[in-house]
Amino acid sequence: MSLEQSPPLTRAQASRVAIERLYITMRHLFNRGFYKPSGVSGEEIRRALLVLQPEIYGLVGDPQRVELDGLVYVMDRLPKGIEACRVITLASREGFEHSHFPILVPAKRRRNCYRIDQEQMVIEVTNGRSEIYDILTHLTFMFMEADKIRRNAFQERGSKTREWEKLEAIVQAGGTVTEDERELALTYLSSILGRTFEETQRAYERFEETGGTNNGLFRIVYGLGSVSIREIRETNVDREINFTPMLRERIGQHLYGERWATRIKQYIRDNNLHERPIHIISANPHSVVNCLYAPAALTGTASWDNLYDLALKLSQPLQQNLRLKVAEYAQAHGLHELADAGGTNLLVQLIDTAQLPARKLPGEISHDPAFIEQTQPLLLVMDYAFGEQAFETMDELLKPYEQNGESFALNVASVSVIGKAGILTGEKGDLMIPTSHIFEGTADNYPLDNDFTPADFDGNGLAVYEGAMITVLGTSLQNKDILSYFRNSSWKAVGLEMEGAHYQKAIQAHLKIRNSVPANVKVRYAYYASDNPLITGGTLASGSLGTLGVKPTYLITVKCLEKIFNP
Repeated sequence: MSLEQSPPLTRAQASRVAIERLYITMRHLFNRGFYKPSGVSGEEIRRALLVLQPEIYGLVGDPQRVELDGLVYVMDRLPKGIEACRVITLASREGFEHSHFPILVPAKRRRNCYRIDQEQMVIEVTNGRSEIYDILTHLTFMFMEADKIRRNAFQERGSKTREWEKLEAIVQAGGTVTEDERELALTYLSSILGRTFEETQRAYERFEETGGTNNGLFRIVYGLGSVSIREIRETNVDREINFTPMLRERIGQHLYGERWATRIKQYIRDNNLHERPIHIISANPHSVVNCLYAPAALTGTASWDNLYDLALKLSQPLQQNLRLKVAEYAQAHGLHELADAGGTNLLVQLIDTAQLPARKLPGEISHDPAFIEQTQPLLLVMDYAFGEQAFETMDELLKPYEQNGESFALNVASVSVIGKAGILTGEKGDLMIPTSHIFEGTADNYPLDNDFTPADFDGNGLAVYEGAMITVLGTSLQNKDILSYFRNSSWKAVGLEMEGAHYQKAIQAHLKIRNSVPANVKVRYAYYASDNPLITGGTLASGSLGTLGVKPTYLITVKCLEKIFNP
């Protein structure tokens, strides 16, 4: 068949090509050191994004309507005030933490950022290439929406619309409006955004929920539009994205992961805990502690029906006093917290079960007190890694520790990954048990002998799906065509996440090649569904999971602890 007669690419194939182009382009620009989002290189990223049409960015391809859910999602992951900056610099940890610039931390990402002046923002990158790709795709989306705002703010002859003048007056007066003025202001804003009054009001309320880490919808829209307007109307005020030489030199060198892991292993050795069976758990920093300590710590203080009811109570914002009681009790009974100051932003909890009152564990956790007393396992709970950071941290953690010419390997008994992921076959809150991890965009795949099975979770009222999991290059780049292909083809994938293949790559290397961990180490992966990107309105941009995630999180944690606490 000649080239002219070749059939056109399917949407899934075109989307895969677009993802490949995005990453090749972004990696090239990173190596180059800078680019202009409105220049030739920036346009290449925009075109690929428009071909891809990611679900999380909704109406990004619409020339007039601004995508509001996507804007909320992106601004929750970027620093406060970035909408008004035209120069954005990505840097490694280069001493800004010792400067007078205030540290800005986005609502939904653990990264330090610094507002240098009215035009420039510095974003500190210590989590590897996944974080760079994440930031660049968010910035591209943000600039695309900014250009829509600019076009909607001006009439055909080039004069400002009445609505833009009204918004300008609101921002120059402080950016806030009284309750009586709000509906009128939102009416002006809906015209600039090309959205209905109801949609604009909902976006305004969503920005209010995280008001401490963003400037609110009025200032954000005005800032985005103003920077785009200046680029068109003035000279030498182009938007720019720069990468510092130090960042380009350090990326991929495991500098932050090595410091993080060395500190943990040194603490274990200095406290004579290195001969204990060590159980590594990648999870959030509250579920393991609450399962082990909360019922005993709060006896006589609070009432609850079961462990999941207590967990729900502790998750409420107004229960700070209860959480403090749990923390104090835990620290008196074997909990050691190691906050990371080296750049990974990963908190580590070491739980010495020799100090744990095992006979006071909640009834929901089936356990053998005599076995716990005899083996005294050490739990190493590490906070969620981000994308490729999972390989860096796990690889460094499993390496033998060398001190004063002496080398010792950790006595790792199990590695458990308790995560949240997008589901392809069910609904929010359901469970996924992977049989393998498939790394999107590569030929890499990692079959695994998962110590978790669906039967472990029977009878708990939650649907459980077993199958392959896709480790994606970035959650913000997924679209229905690619995900439907992975679900419906012989891959039969049940979900997608960002860390699984990276974790398994490190575990497999140390288990089968480097022999740093015992051959009988148990590996456990279980995820709960935080979103379903194949359902309209079911993506992460549609809002948080809320209390729906409490039961599946704690159920997986309970089952993980049962595996550890029984022979």
